[in-house]
Amino acid sequence: MFVDEVIIYAKAGDGGDGCPSFRRESKVPRGGPDGGDGGDGGSVIVQAEENVNSLANIAGHRHWNAERGGHGEGKLRTGRKGKDAIILVPPGTLVRDLARGHLLRDLKEVGDSVIIAKGGRGGRGNKHFATAVHRAPREFEPGSPGDERKVTLELKVIADVGLIGKPNAGKSTLLSRLSRAHPEIANYPFTTKFPNLGQVRVGFDRQFVVADIPGLIEGAHSGVGLGHEFLKHVERTKILVHLIEPDPQDQTDPFDNYRQIHDELRLYDATLIERPEIIVVSKSELPGAAELAELMSEELGKPVLQLSAVTGKGLPQLIQTILATMDANDDKDAF
Repeated sequence: MFVDEVIIYAKAGDGGDGCPSFRRESKVPRGGPDGGDGGDGGSVIVQAEENVNSLANIAGHRHWNAERGGHGEGKLRTGRKGKDAIILVPPGTLVRDLARGHLLRDLKEVGDSVIIAKGGRGGRGNKHFATAVHRAPREFEPGSPGDERKVTLELKVIADVGLIGKPNAGKSTLLSRLSRAHPEIANYPFTTKFPNLGQVRVGFDRQFVVADIPGLIEGAHSGVGLGHEFLKHVERTKILVHLIEPDPQDQTDPFDNYRQIHDELRLYDATLIERPEIIVVSKSELPGAAELAELMSEELGKPVLQLSAVTGKGLPQLIQTILATMDANDDKDAF
């Protein structure tokens, strides 16, 4: 099960109370105060973890409570600190305050973390209240309460390459051929219900992550179908590989399908159409694929690749084009 948005309630641990204690020993009739401080409460922390790829692991765990701090004890013994509650999420998770709606942290990299509910501070024992005049204080501080907060966790898949296109354009099949991912594949539209990720290794020192973005339809930018849920995952990709089916089952025009997806990206976020784009005519084993690629290349004024994920034709060229585009993009970022 793939889950990319969850609302959770976080309650940090309360701080432990300080202790009102006095030293009791033989031959020490007036030992004075020796009450220890309370321990700090644990915090609730959201942390990006490498081996987590969905929010499904916390979908059924909506309440997160950290441990409260221990109370102080005599002989100046400080209470035990409460254990933190750590929520592991995939890299690319946005953490937002539900009440105010502001972004707390964008957990882009593995190891990034944010405290969403800070633990309460432990109270001071009566030792802190002793003075030259007030030598036997009975005052002590109770621990402060831990923070409470509701937050929204929203996952936007991070990938180097995003596969986009109409439903049944061959994105899942291509992902399975490029990597070891095993997405659901069938010969009907709307097969993919959620993004699939796969890692492509080239030689010993090169690799990149590919995301199969579920098929987009007209009106996706305004939320038609599952448009917003799908389009938000495109935002994180560095390069777009646009797959075009030469003979769509719904008898639509392949060129019109390309323009439609292009318009949906522009209407959702104008910066998306500025991303490096590799146009690929998929299912090149079908009649008319070569003619379509040539026509689109003339009309758009850019190369259009041909690919058959079934036979493997064109896969090496696509991989090399992706690597060259990544290198060119990295050079631009360097300046």
